[in-house]
Amino acid sequence: MEKIVQTAGRKALGEFAPDFAHYNDDVLFGENWNNGDIDHKTRCIITVVALMSSGITDSSLKYHLENAKKAGVTRKEIAAVITHVAFYAGWPKAWAVFNMAKEVWTEEISDTDEKAKHQAEMVFPIGAPNDGFKQYFIGQSYLAPLSTSQVGIYNVTFEPGCRNNWHIHNADNGGGQILVCVAGTGWYQEWGKEPVKLNPGDVINIPVGVKHWHGAAKDSWFSHLAVEVPGENTSNQWLEAVNDEEYSKL
Repeated sequence: MEKIVQTAGRKALGEFAPDFAHYNDDVLFGENWNNGDIDHKTRCIITVVALMSSGITDSSLKYHLENAKKAGVTRKEIAAVITHVAFYAGWPKAWAVFNMAKEVWTEEISDTDEKAKHQAEMVFPIGAPNDGFKQYFIGQSYLAPLSTSQVGIYNVTFEPGCRNNWHIHNADNGGGQILVCVAGTGWYQEWGKEPVKLNPGDVINIPVGVKHWHGAAKDSWFSHLAVEVPGENTSNQWLEAVNDEEYSKL
Protein backbone atom coordinates (compact mmCIF):
# COMPACT_ATOMS: atom_id res chain seq x y z
CA MET A 1 0.00 0.00 0.00
CA GLU A 2 1.12 3.54 -0.78
CA LYS A 3 2.42 5.43 2.25
CA ILE A 4 -0.05 7.88 3.76
CA VAL A 5 1.20 11.46 3.86
CA GLN A 6 -0.79 14.12 5.68
CA THR A 7 -0.19 17.88 5.62
CA ALA A 8 -3.56 19.20 6.81
CA GLY A 9 -2.25 19.92 10.30
CA ARG A 10 0.55 22.17 9.13
CA LYS A 11 -1.65 23.92 6.61
CA ALA A 12 -4.33 24.74 9.20
CA LEU A 13 -2.35 25.06 12.42
CA GLY A 14 1.32 25.13 11.47
CA GLU A 15 1.89 28.62 12.86
CA PHE A 16 -0.76 28.68 15.59
CA ALA A 17 -0.10 25.22 17.10
CA PRO A 18 3.00 23.67 15.50
CA ASP A 19 3.23 20.84 18.06
CA PHE A 20 -0.37 19.77 17.41
CA ALA A 21 0.26 19.97 13.65
CA HIS A 22 3.32 17.75 14.09
CA TYR A 23 1.40 15.14 16.11
CA ASN A 24 -1.44 15.16 13.58
CA ASP A 25 0.65 14.93 10.42
CA ASP A 26 3.72 12.99 11.54
CA VAL A 27 2.53 10.79 14.40
CA LEU A 28 -1.19 10.11 13.91
CA PHE A 29 -1.05 9.81 10.12
CA GLY A 30 2.66 9.47 9.44
CA GLU A 31 3.24 6.63 11.91
CA ASN A 32 -0.06 5.24 13.21
CA TRP A 33 -1.96 5.18 9.89
CA ASN A 34 1.04 3.59 8.20
CA ASN A 35 1.33 0.84 10.80
CA GLY A 36 0.78 -2.49 9.05
CA ASP A 37 -0.54 -4.43 12.04
CA ILE A 38 -4.10 -3.50 10.97
CA ASP A 39 -4.97 -3.38 7.29
CA HIS A 40 -5.93 0.02 5.91
CA LYS A 41 -9.57 -0.87 5.19
CA THR A 42 -10.14 -2.07 8.75
CA ARG A 43 -8.44 1.03 10.14
CA CYS A 44 -10.77 3.22 8.06
CA ILE A 45 -13.85 1.39 9.39
CA ILE A 46 -12.61 1.67 12.98
CA THR A 47 -12.09 5.41 12.54
CA VAL A 48 -15.60 5.94 11.17
CA VAL A 49 -17.03 3.94 14.08
CA ALA A 50 -15.05 5.98 16.60
CA LEU A 51 -16.18 9.31 15.14
CA MET A 52 -19.80 8.17 14.89
CA SER A 53 -19.77 6.93 18.49
CA SER A 54 -18.42 10.31 19.62
CA GLY A 55 -21.15 12.14 17.73
CA ILE A 56 -18.68 13.85 15.38
CA THR A 57 -20.44 14.45 12.06
CA ASP A 58 -18.45 17.38 10.65
CA SER A 59 -16.01 17.52 7.74
CA SER A 60 -13.61 15.15 9.50
CA LEU A 61 -16.17 12.35 9.31
CA LYS A 62 -16.81 13.15 5.64
CA TYR A 63 -13.05 12.87 5.04
CA HIS A 64 -12.86 9.48 6.74
CA LEU A 65 -15.96 8.18 4.92
CA GLU A 66 -14.31 9.14 1.65
CA ASN A 67 -11.10 7.52 2.89
CA ALA A 68 -13.02 4.33 3.69
CA LYS A 69 -14.53 4.25 0.22
CA LYS A 70 -11.10 4.65 -1.37
CA ALA A 71 -9.89 1.76 0.80
CA GLY A 72 -12.54 -0.52 -0.72
CA VAL A 73 -15.44 -0.24 1.72
CA THR A 74 -18.61 -0.77 -0.32
CA ARG A 75 -22.00 0.88 0.11
CA LYS A 76 -23.46 -2.30 1.57
CA GLU A 77 -20.54 -2.66 3.98
CA ILE A 78 -20.74 0.92 5.28
CA ALA A 79 -24.52 0.61 5.64
CA ALA A 80 -24.05 -2.57 7.69
CA VAL A 81 -21.35 -0.91 9.82
CA ILE A 82 -23.48 2.16 10.58
CA THR A 83 -26.54 0.02 11.33
CA HIS A 84 -24.58 -2.19 13.72
CA VAL A 85 -23.02 0.74 15.57
CA ALA A 86 -26.43 2.46 15.84
CA PHE A 87 -27.57 -0.14 18.38
CA TYR A 88 -24.64 0.76 20.64
CA ALA A 89 -23.96 4.44 19.91
CA GLY A 90 -27.46 5.75 19.25
CA TRP A 91 -30.06 5.96 16.49
CA PRO A 92 -29.81 9.75 15.90
CA LYS A 93 -26.07 9.41 15.29
CA ALA A 94 -26.76 6.75 12.67
CA TRP A 95 -29.17 9.04 10.85
CA ALA A 96 -26.56 11.78 10.71
CA VAL A 97 -23.86 9.44 9.43
CA PHE A 98 -26.18 7.80 6.88
CA ASN A 99 -27.05 11.19 5.39
CA MET A 100 -23.36 11.89 4.90
CA ALA A 101 -22.52 8.38 3.67
CA LYS A 102 -25.26 8.58 1.01
CA GLU A 103 -23.42 11.54 -0.51
CA VAL A 104 -20.12 9.64 -0.59
CA TRP A 105 -21.40 6.36 -2.03
CA THR A 106 -24.15 7.77 -4.27
CA GLU A 107 -22.54 6.80 -7.58
CA GLU A 108 -22.36 3.15 -6.48
CA ILE A 109 -26.11 2.87 -6.89
CA SER A 110 -26.65 1.00 -10.13
CA ASP A 111 -29.13 2.24 -12.70
CA THR A 112 -30.83 -1.13 -12.41
CA ASP A 113 -31.14 -0.99 -8.61
CA GLU A 114 -34.32 1.04 -8.53
CA LYS A 115 -35.06 0.29 -4.88
CA ALA A 116 -31.64 1.62 -3.83
CA LYS A 117 -32.08 4.69 -6.03
CA HIS A 118 -35.44 5.37 -4.40
CA GLN A 119 -33.93 4.97 -0.93
CA ALA A 120 -31.22 7.48 -1.83
CA GLU A 121 -33.92 10.08 -2.54
CA MET A 122 -35.18 10.20 1.05
CA VAL A 123 -33.90 10.16 4.62
CA PHE A 124 -36.53 7.71 5.88
CA PRO A 125 -35.92 3.96 5.59
CA ILE A 126 -37.95 1.88 3.17
CA GLY A 127 -38.42 -0.75 5.82
CA ALA A 128 -39.51 -4.36 5.59
CA PRO A 129 -42.05 -5.95 3.23
CA ASN A 130 -45.53 -4.98 4.41
CA ASP A 131 -46.63 -8.59 4.82
CA GLY A 132 -49.12 -7.85 7.59
CA PHE A 133 -51.28 -5.85 5.18
CA LYS A 134 -50.41 -7.50 1.85
CA GLN A 135 -53.98 -8.77 1.41
CA TYR A 136 -55.07 -5.13 1.11
CA PHE A 137 -52.52 -4.18 -1.56
CA ILE A 138 -52.01 -4.90 -5.23
CA GLY A 139 -48.26 -5.19 -5.73
CA GLN A 140 -45.39 -5.00 -3.24
CA SER A 141 -45.33 -2.44 -0.45
CA TYR A 142 -42.95 -1.82 2.46
CA LEU A 143 -43.48 -0.47 5.96
CA ALA A 144 -41.07 1.38 8.27
CA PRO A 145 -42.48 2.40 11.69
CA LEU A 146 -41.01 5.78 12.66
CA SER A 147 -43.16 6.52 15.73
CA THR A 148 -45.44 4.08 17.53
CA SER A 149 -46.24 6.19 20.63
CA GLN A 150 -48.15 9.47 21.02
CA VAL A 151 -48.80 9.72 17.27
CA GLY A 152 -48.27 6.79 14.92
CA ILE A 153 -46.06 7.70 11.97
CA TYR A 154 -45.12 5.11 9.33
CA ASN A 155 -43.15 5.40 6.12
CA VAL A 156 -45.06 3.42 3.50
CA THR A 157 -43.26 2.63 0.25
CA PHE A 158 -44.93 1.32 -2.92
CA GLU A 159 -43.17 -0.35 -5.82
CA PRO A 160 -44.23 0.93 -9.28
CA GLY A 161 -47.86 0.01 -9.90
CA CYS A 162 -48.53 -0.87 -6.26
CA ARG A 163 -51.61 0.59 -4.57
CA ASN A 164 -53.79 -0.20 -1.60
CA ASN A 165 -57.49 -1.10 -1.73
CA TRP A 166 -60.26 1.38 -1.30
CA HIS A 167 -60.64 1.89 2.44
CA ILE A 168 -62.21 4.10 5.10
CA HIS A 169 -60.77 5.35 8.39
CA ASN A 170 -63.36 5.16 11.15
CA ALA A 171 -63.43 6.68 14.64
CA ASP A 172 -66.03 7.68 17.22
CA ASN A 173 -64.13 10.91 17.80
CA GLY A 174 -61.05 12.41 16.10
CA GLY A 175 -59.17 9.99 13.89
CA GLY A 176 -58.35 10.07 10.21
CA GLN A 177 -54.97 10.14 8.52
CA ILE A 178 -52.45 12.58 7.05
CA LEU A 179 -50.18 11.63 4.17
CA VAL A 180 -46.86 13.46 3.72
CA CYS A 181 -45.24 12.56 0.41
CA VAL A 182 -41.47 12.14 0.69
CA ALA A 183 -40.19 10.50 -2.53
CA GLY A 184 -41.30 9.37 -5.97
CA THR A 185 -44.63 9.89 -7.68
CA GLY A 186 -47.98 8.54 -6.55
CA TRP A 187 -51.75 8.93 -6.68
CA TYR A 188 -54.55 9.63 -4.20
CA GLN A 189 -58.26 9.39 -4.94
CA GLU A 190 -61.44 9.85 -2.96
CA TRP A 191 -64.62 8.06 -3.99
CA GLY A 192 -66.50 10.09 -6.60
CA LYS A 193 -63.63 12.53 -7.16
CA GLU A 194 -60.81 12.85 -9.68
CA PRO A 195 -57.41 11.29 -8.79
CA VAL A 196 -54.76 13.62 -7.39
CA LYS A 197 -51.14 13.21 -8.47
CA LEU A 198 -48.69 13.18 -5.55
CA ASN A 199 -45.11 14.48 -5.51
CA PRO A 200 -42.58 15.00 -2.67
CA GLY A 201 -43.78 17.76 -0.37
CA ASP A 202 -47.49 17.23 -1.04
CA VAL A 203 -49.72 16.71 1.99
CA ILE A 204 -53.12 15.00 1.97
CA ASN A 205 -55.59 15.24 4.86
CA ILE A 206 -57.98 12.29 4.98
CA PRO A 207 -61.03 12.80 7.22
CA VAL A 208 -62.87 9.99 8.97
CA GLY A 209 -65.50 8.29 6.83
CA VAL A 210 -64.01 9.15 3.42
CA LYS A 211 -63.58 6.22 1.03
CA HIS A 212 -60.21 6.50 -0.72
CA TRP A 213 -57.07 4.77 -1.98
CA HIS A 214 -53.45 5.76 -2.59
CA GLY A 215 -50.34 4.24 -4.14
CA ALA A 216 -47.54 4.58 -6.66
CA ALA A 217 -47.64 5.68 -10.26
CA LYS A 218 -47.23 2.92 -12.84
CA ASP A 219 -43.64 3.90 -13.62
CA SER A 220 -42.35 5.19 -10.26
CA TRP A 221 -41.56 4.08 -6.76
CA PHE A 222 -43.44 6.14 -4.18
CA SER A 223 -43.15 6.78 -0.44
CA HIS A 224 -45.30 8.74 1.96
CA LEU A 225 -45.46 9.15 5.70
CA ALA A 226 -48.78 7.94 7.07
CA VAL A 227 -49.60 9.97 10.16
CA GLU A 228 -52.35 8.41 12.25
CA VAL A 229 -54.52 11.13 13.77
CA PRO A 230 -55.38 10.14 17.38
CA GLY A 231 -59.01 9.34 18.04
CA GLU A 232 -61.43 7.13 19.97
CA ASN A 233 -62.14 3.60 18.74
CA THR A 234 -60.19 4.08 15.52
CA SER A 235 -60.24 1.37 12.86
CA ASN A 236 -59.69 0.78 9.15
CA GLN A 237 -62.43 -0.61 6.94
CA TRP A 238 -60.80 -2.31 3.96
CA LEU A 239 -62.91 -2.56 0.82
CA GLU A 240 -62.54 -3.63 -2.81
CA ALA A 241 -59.33 -3.36 -4.81
CA VAL A 242 -58.65 -0.62 -7.33
CA ASN A 243 -59.02 -2.62 -10.51
CA ASP A 244 -56.55 -2.56 -13.36
CA GLU A 245 -58.97 -0.77 -15.70
CA GLU A 246 -59.42 2.16 -13.30
CA TYR A 247 -55.76 2.32 -12.49
CA SER A 248 -54.59 2.14 -16.12
CA LYS A 249 -56.48 5.35 -16.91
CA LEU A 250 -54.15 7.36 -14.66
